[in-house]
Amino acid sequence: MLHFIQRTMFGLKGPSGFSRFSTAEEVTQGIDGSGLTAIVTGASSGLGTETARVLALRGVHVVMAVRNTSAGREVKEAILKQIPSAKLDTMELDLSSLASVNNFASDFKSSGLPLNLLINNAGILGTPYMLSKDNIELQFATNHVGHFHLTNLLLETMKKTALESRKEGRIVNVSSRRHQLSYSEGIRFDNINTQSGYNALSAYGQSKLANVLHSNELSRRLKEDEDEAPITANSVHPGAIPTNIFRHHTFFRGLTNVFGKLVLKTVQQGAATTCYVALNPQVEGMSGKYFGDCNLEEASKEANDRELGKKLWDFTTHLINENSTN
Repeated sequence: MLHFIQRTMFGLKGPSGFSRFSTAEEVTQGIDGSGLTAIVTGASSGLGTETARVLALRGVHVVMAVRNTSAGREVKEAILKQIPSAKLDTMELDLSSLASVNNFASDFKSSGLPLNLLINNAGILGTPYMLSKDNIELQFATNHVGHFHLTNLLLETMKKTALESRKEGRIVNVSSRRHQLSYSEGIRFDNINTQSGYNALSAYGQSKLANVLHSNELSRRLKEDEDEAPITANSVHPGAIPTNIFRHHTFFRGLTNVFGKLVLKTVQQGAATTCYVALNPQVEGMSGKYFGDCNLEEASKEANDRELGKKLWDFTTHLINENSTN
């Protein structure tokens, strides 16, 4: 614990050789990603943009899954100006809509592209109480349900790619240390969509707890899979970064402006752990783990609760099936 505190506060390097000050370019230096294809959700801003840029820099063919296609095209053009050889595509994806997730997955599979890396990065933070197009609480719908559904729809493509290419497929869920601060009951299974008792930041924590539980349960299922396709599933904490995810909280935006340079990461540093887990050979074969600052960390006791993970899997599957038949 003492070493963890020292590493976090003072930027000491961990066992991986990297620290909170390491950038996405540094943790992927010398790695050849050519021949790999990745999907990065939320790639039109912030961490998603930097993740897409660095993966493309390393030769990965990146499909930028974006809600705002106009913004996505602008980001693509900006990256191509910097990296003319970059392989980039943009595709529309609104994670708060199951119909949009269905359409994206269908279009991607129709493209015939392989899929080695799935980076479930997109997210919203601390929104006022709202329901998604499918009448699911918006943060839970966007941060967890949409990514859960997307992953399931693309899993067979990932398995096929991993078996044919003999290269490990990697699924990375971008979570947060805020997963430790969900509602008192962890996941509000009985009140997931109710406004009564809703707290914007607890709801965010709930969705981030769901991200870790999803990664862990998916990892267990992949290990038991008879196909034996080499695919890993992990979750990461990128760190606190001054991106537009704070747009719903004036207080946090103010703190960012005053103390940002002292306590927050840059976007380049924030994308490091995602890129490390996606590409670095040190992570090969590691699955069902939680990473922060490019090093292994301990997730909360709830996040490691196997029965809670199974319950969430079944609950989310029921939510999706229920909305698919409406």
